Amino acid sequence: MTTDIQMVDLKGQYQKIKQEINAGIQEVIDSTTFIKGGKVTEFQHHLENYLGVKHVIPVGNGTDALQIALMALGLKPGDEVITPTFTFIATAEVVALLGLTPVLVDVDFETFNISINALEKAITSKTKAIIPVHLFGQHADMDAIMELARKHNLYVIEDACQSIGALYTFTDGSTAQSGCMGHIGCTSFFPSKNLGCYGDGGAIFTNDDALAVRMRAVANHGMEVRYHHDYVGVNSRLDSIQAAILDVKLEHLDSYIQARQYVAAAYDKAFSGYENLMIPGRNPSSTHVFHQYTLKLKDIDRTALQKHLQSKGIPSMVYYPVPLHMQKAYKDERYRQGDFPVAEQLAACVLSLPIHTEMDDEQIRYITNNLIEFL
Repeated sequence: MTTDIQMVDLKGQYQKIKQEINAGIQEVIDSTTFIKGGKVTEFQHHLENYLGVKHVIPVGNGTDALQIALMALGLKPGDEVITPTFTFIATAEVVALLGLTPVLVDVDFETFNISINALEKAITSKTKAIIPVHLFGQHADMDAIMELARKHNLYVIEDACQSIGALYTFTDGSTAQSGCMGHIGCTSFFPSKNLGCYGDGGAIFTNDDALAVRMRAVANHGMEVRYHHDYVGVNSRLDSIQAAILDVKLEHLDSYIQARQYVAAAYDKAFSGYENLMIPGRNPSSTHVFHQYTLKLKDIDRTALQKHLQSKGIPSMVYYPVPLHMQKAYKDERYRQGDFPVAEQLAACVLSLPIHTEMDDEQIRYITNNLIEFL
């Protein structure tokens, strides 16, 4: 019988690359260069090459990446930043922390990503930036987003915290890696991410030389020259041990993505014949790296299903049970329940299944058979 199924099997993944990981960590310890060491620079350059982007700025975590990106743009209190209401809280959190105004919009039911129609309607004279979230591992409609940004002279900060390695194909046939299409891209290296470290970590991407200089300074207490503080900054950096781990895992990222895509295809095949199970929709312009595999349930008691799966040793998660506009900390007189019907519907019906690099056919069959048994 299949046992020990996890949402993400970090231990199994580590066992396969243990020697490489341990050697990288030991190299850092032997060097005693734990902060801003050579391993950080090596990983930075390797990630720049992988993404085809001019500048990668390693930072402490994905939330810091988003905050530093906004700080570098010089926005003022009251400036509006548009972002989807169906996402993790960090996207709106950093906007609020900086005294900016988060403007929430609904999402597309099929792809979970920001609705272009809702986005366009939300743009005002106060709008300064858009933060599209490439949720669960595939891109929002970047052709349309960049067109709106050019039309209204807006910044685009891509939240690529769940989508590193995804490839977008524009209508003109050109392609770009996730986080490398807007003015700035941000990612997280949280352990469960497709490219995850063994602690906290994140990075910022840009092709803009001036923005790169400013973001590096903001991340380092506002310094371009040591002890000369030109900007109000923060202290956010990726440590050398995490960089060494990420540098090893970056070499495996494409194979990790392929493993997740294999699991997703098997799930699709198993569930496609059931009307009350809606498999994840796909944006035809984007590859999908499946940070999460998220079903939409129709006329199914989600709590009962989760209990059934748990009784069989199968974990599941709800990402996300409460849209941002319904969160206590973000209550706003502009918004009320019912204003974002798609996000609210998704919050009530989504369910994410285990998906990771170590899943085998036996585990996939066990999960799908037990879910179908409940139906």
